[in-house]
Amino acid sequence: MGQYAIRRVLLLVPTLLTVYTITFLLIHATPGGPWDTGDKPISQEAIDALNKAYGLDKPMWRQYVDYLGGAVRLDFGPSYAQRNRDVTEIMRDFVPVSLKLGIAAMVVAAIIGITAGTIGAVRRNTAIDYFSTFGAIVGVSAPSYVVASLLILVLASRLHWLPTGGWDGIFSKQAIIPTIALSFSPAAALARYTRSSLIEVLQQDYVRTARAKGLAEVSVIARHALRNALIPVVTILGLQFAAVATGSFFVETVCGVPGIGRYFVRSIAVRDYPVILATTLLFAVAVSVMNLLVDLMYGLLDPRINY
Repeated sequence: MGQYAIRRVLLLVPTLLTVYTITFLLIHATPGGPWDTGDKPISQEAIDALNKAYGLDKPMWRQYVDYLGGAVRLDFGPSYAQRNRDVTEIMRDFVPVSLKLGIAAMVVAAIIGITAGTIGAVRRNTAIDYFSTFGAIVGVSAPSYVVASLLILVLASRLHWLPTGGWDGIFSKQAIIPTIALSFSPAAALARYTRSSLIEVLQQDYVRTARAKGLAEVSVIARHALRNALIPVVTILGLQFAAVATGSFFVETVCGVPGIGRYFVRSIAVRDYPVILATTLLFAVAVSVMNLLVDLMYGLLDPRINY
């Protein structure tokens, strides 16, 4: 397993280089520039001075190489929008907020989703199974920003139980609505995959053998069936966590959470190239690392898988 993990880590290099190259070319191919200020245009002399100060007057290949060299050293350069701060400092402020919110949302999603899927599979074609399936369909169909808006309307505006937005830490009241909104869709997906996978496993011969030996149904489900049914669930869990923990653009914007997802949207609007590149690379690293962890967990869940 050690050699397999090393090979996967080495594959991160061409993967991240490809992501960086595509993102760099796309943001420079987009019409406009970082100094376009809309109704308050600045003089050409000022634009030339800013381009020289930030290295945008250099040839494209030189900008590509210079930023890549800095990114390797985790130096993403200064921000174009906040000219007194560098990107590393901005990431240090905003990423922990999204990470804490993502972890809380995925814990809630895993508890609700796996529990609902397990109950649905064990109580197949009963009222509780139909209710669980209906909830999963609604959860998958409803976008997170719609769920966040409805929760704000009901829990904050109508019932006045929670604040409408803001952020005061992961254990504050302000974190409840974005956590529920972010966990809604992952919980629904986990419930569906858990149910379908567990139903298939429950029909295997080794499960019948375990029941024939007189084991308690709880022991059959927990020790023999659920463990083998978790492989597709772990795959979904890893990908969903990578997406949620690196910032939800819509939920953070609707709920006023100062996370990296909300800041990423703002950086696109003002064409803050260094922030866009750094955030994209962060997302690529998160997805790649979670895929690696999920693949390594396959061997722990199923002894038949050997690397």
